Amino acid sequence: MKTRITELLGIEYPIIQGGMMWVGRAELAAAVSNAGGLGILTALTQPTPEALAEEIQRCRAMTDKPFGVNLTILPSINPPPYEEYVQVIIDNGVKIVETAGRSPEPFMPAFKAAGVKVMHKCTSVRHAVKAEKVGCDAVSVDGFECAGHPGEDDITNLVLLPAAFAKLTIPMVASGGIGTGSQMAAAMALGAEGINMGTRFVATQEAPVHQNMKQAMVDADETQTTLMFRTLKNTARVFKNSVAEEVVSIEARPGDTDFSDLQPLVAGVRGREQCIEGGDIEGGIWTVGMVMGVIDDIPSCDELLNRMVAEAKAVFAEKLASFGG
Repeated sequence: MKTRITELLGIEYPIIQGGMMWVGRAELAAAVSNAGGLGILTALTQPTPEALAEEIQRCRAMTDKPFGVNLTILPSINPPPYEEYVQVIIDNGVKIVETAGRSPEPFMPAFKAAGVKVMHKCTSVRHAVKAEKVGCDAVSVDGFECAGHPGEDDITNLVLLPAAFAKLTIPMVASGGIGTGSQMAAAMALGAEGINMGTRFVATQEAPVHQNMKQAMVDADETQTTLMFRTLKNTARVFKNSVAEEVVSIEARPGDTDFSDLQPLVAGVRGREQCIEGGDIEGGIWTVGMVMGVIDDIPSCDELLNRMVAEAKAVFAEKLASFGG
């Protein structure tokens, strides 16, 4: 499957693994890249820039195919040393970066000088246009269906993708709500030249998360996510468990939400230790998308990608034939 995305990134299939906190590690990234897609390491999963350098080398020992690094740039009282993470990415020869959160503009000169291709994740048309303006090579457009932070506009991909496509000249990747080949075909029909998947890759054999979480995703349907942090204008889509429902109930109280009331419930360390590593799906907050509704197995990454590509090609061929093409 050749698109501008496969040509830009040097990959066989236009399928990208999202950079997920605690999940985007070498085991998963290498498996996706070896299967013909683009695996992504999550920079801030690693506690220090030095640890990221080690993870990059670990991934490189597992695959000779291209892989990238996700760098999520967020406002913070005590921000991570973003410049040091950027330098580690460059020094270790990584040529593909997925940025998210705030604009990557401050880091673009360094990335461009090193020949790094930058793909920025956006939740709105205006952000996608800005990403192109600051020099990004591609954008990943996130619909409201996605796991994690879908932005505050609440626009689903059926509208967001063609709206962004109409304004862009750089290639666009569809992200959010995609887990099958037919959905991949639909996204590409709307103007995308590749897809980005997070939730679907969590439910694979190589994903470094507890089996209980993977099985919970298979067992759940599309209604079993909820939105929290709406009152804080930092909306997050997460698995609908007792902890998430408690967060939502606190936010529903009259008056302004005090984050100190939420912090013990939503702590990232709690979600990682209790859920991702410990397997207690009720033990904390964990992000997941509405695409759970179409996940019914836990394949290898190789099996998943080959199945999706075959299905997408079949959908295109069948529809073209049925329309008299």
